[in-house]
Amino acid sequence: MWKGRFQVETSNLVQAYGESISFDWRLYPYDVEGSIAHAAVLQDAGILTKAEEKEIAKGLREIKKEIDAGEFEFKTSLEDIHMNIESALTEKIGDVGAKLHTARSRNDQVALDVRLYCRDETNQIHELLTGMQSALLKLAQNHPEAVVPGYTHLQRGQPVLFAHHLLAYIEMFERDKGRLADCYKRINVMPLGSGALAGSTIPLNRKVAAEKLNFPALTQNSMDAVSDRDFIAELLFDLSMIGIHLSRISEDVILWASAEFGFIELSDAHTTGSSLMPQKKNPDVAELTRGKTGRLTGNLVSILTTLKGLPMTYNRDLQEDKEPLFDSIDTVKIALEVFAEMMSEAKIKEEITAEATSDPFLLATDIADYLVLKGVPFRHAHEIVGKLTAYSLNEKQAFQQIPLQQYREFSDTFEDDVYQVLEVKTALKARKATGAPSPGNVNRQISKWQKKLEKKDSL
Repeated sequence: MWKGRFQVETSNLVQAYGESISFDWRLYPYDVEGSIAHAAVLQDAGILTKAEEKEIAKGLREIKKEIDAGEFEFKTSLEDIHMNIESALTEKIGDVGAKLHTARSRNDQVALDVRLYCRDETNQIHELLTGMQSALLKLAQNHPEAVVPGYTHLQRGQPVLFAHHLLAYIEMFERDKGRLADCYKRINVMPLGSGALAGSTIPLNRKVAAEKLNFPALTQNSMDAVSDRDFIAELLFDLSMIGIHLSRISEDVILWASAEFGFIELSDAHTTGSSLMPQKKNPDVAELTRGKTGRLTGNLVSILTTLKGLPMTYNRDLQEDKEPLFDSIDTVKIALEVFAEMMSEAKIKEEITAEATSDPFLLATDIADYLVLKGVPFRHAHEIVGKLTAYSLNEKQAFQQIPLQQYREFSDTFEDDVYQVLEVKTALKARKATGAPSPGNVNRQISKWQKKLEKKDSL
C-alpha cells in the first residue's frame, strides 16, 4: 500500500510485530458497511459513477459472505482487516476497487469501524443486563417471604427480606445500563471523512455516509476524530463497573452457598465438583466471575495508559486499543449470560435464612428506636441498648427472654409493649420509609421492576 515511497520490502519481523489482522478481523462486517457508505459519498462527489458504486458494493458484500462462511484467506502481509478487504476487492473487480480509498485514510476508517462495533456491542450488553436483572427478579418473586440478616462488616446487622437484597443488585445493574446509554451518545458520532488528520481537498458530503450508517451526528474536528478513543476508555470503564457489580454479587453467592451460611442452593448444572473430594459442590461460576473482574479493570488501565502520552493525531500506539476492548466485551457478555442462567435456577433455603434471622441481636436497633419514639435521645438510647446487649450476653438470655422488671433497671421508659418490637415480622413492617425493606415496599418494587423489565428498551 506504500510501495511507491519505499525501495525495500518490510521486514518479516516488522510485519509480524505490526500486524493486527489476527484480532481486528472481527471488525469485517463494519469495515464492509463503512466502505459501502464511503462509496456512496464518492459517487455523490462525482469520483465514482453510479455503476462503479454498485460494483464496489456488490463486491464488498460478496467478500463479507466469504468471511461469514470461513472461506476468506486473511493475509498477515496486508496487516489489518482494512487492507485485506480492499486488496480482495481490487482483485475481484479490478481498478474500480482501487478507487475506493479515495479521500479516506485507515485512520478515519478504523475510527469508524470501532465506533460501529462498539455501538452494536453496547446494545447487546444492555440487553444482557436486562436479562441479569430479570433473573434476580425471578428469584425474588420465587421467595417473597424469605428473610435474611443484612450485614455490615460481614457481621449480622438488621433483618431484611431476601428479595430486598436481590433488588439492591437490580438497582446496580440499572445504573450500569444508564452509563451505557450515556456512553452510547458519544460512541454514536461519525468520524468518516476526516481522512488521515485534515480531511481531503475533494469535497465530500459526510452527511451521506452518516445517513446510510444511521449516525445522528458528525465529528467536528478532523484531528480529534482520528485520534479520539475516549469512547473506548469510557466503555471500558462501564464494563469494569459491570464487572465490579458482578464480582460483588459473586462474593455474596459464594458466601451464601457455603456450609457456614447455607442460604442458597445452586443447581448442579452451574457448579462443579472436586477431583479429590467427592462431597464438594463448588460455586465456580461465581468464583470465575469474581476473578475475571481483574481483567476488566486491567483492560481499562491499559487503554488509559496508552492514551495518556499520545500527541496529536493518529499514532500506531492506538492499535493497542482493540485487544483490551474485544476482551472486555467478550468477558462481560459471557459473564452476564452465565450468571443470569445460574441465578434463575438457584433456590433460597428459607428455613436456614429464617434460623439465621432469629438472632435476637438483629433487633437491637429496633429497641433503640422504641426508646427514641418514647422521647429518649438517640445517643442515650444507644447506650442503654448497648448495656442491655452486654447483659444479654453475660446472662445468656435473649432479648425476648429478659423480664420487663430487668428491662426497667436499664430504663424506666420500657413498658410491656417492648416485646412487640422483638418480632422480625413487626420489625420489617415498621421499615416503611422509601427504600426500606418493609414487605409492602418490596412488593411494590418487585411490581415496578416487573413492568419495567417487560418493556423492550434499547439504546
